[in-house]
Amino acid sequence: MSDDGRMRIYTKTGDTGETGLFDGTRVSKADPRVQAYGDVDELSAWLGVIRAHGVGPDLDEVLTQIQRDLFALGAVLADPAHRIAKRVDKAHLNAEDVTRLERAIDTFEAELPPLRRFILAGGSGAGAALHLSRTVCRRAERAIVTLDLAPDEAVAITYINRLSDLLFVMARLVNHRAGLPETEW
Repeated sequence: MSDDGRMRIYTKTGDTGETGLFDGTRVSKADPRVQAYGDVDELSAWLGVIRAHGVGPDLDEVLTQIQRDLFALGAVLADPAHRIAKRVDKAHLNAEDVTRLERAIDTFEAELPPLRRFILAGGSGAGAALHLSRTVCRRAERAIVTLDLAPDEAVAITYINRLSDLLFVMARLVNHRAGLPETEW
């Protein structure tokens, strides 16, 4: 904190290549756990880019909730001792969050023609960014899978897996609504 009570952006505690987890443990910024929540943070930033493209109120609402979920996921990943989850309800993912993603997939997919072949990423700016965010999501999933998560954290893997499916469907939907054809492989 500064003298005027504001939180400082720079702390200088990471200047040696280490960072702190929620439990106070200092780890390398190359630690697999830091890599995993860094990938989740990157994914959230890409979703912000997509929202800035103006994807419509229904998709924007879903993406905003996903960004909130990703903050919760990042908190879980940065908290190997489970200290924050007990005192902060919003730093928690559960089966209902996965079900919410599945409902969105079903709703959005109903608006699309059936997928018959693989498609190339592209289309509108938002569509292409959604395809890119799907690949970042898959990278985050691979990073999360390498961690030794507690059984009650296993929903994180399910959530991130389902999220990549939703992002693919959203990419198709954005391009479909824009009247852009899919390029088949």
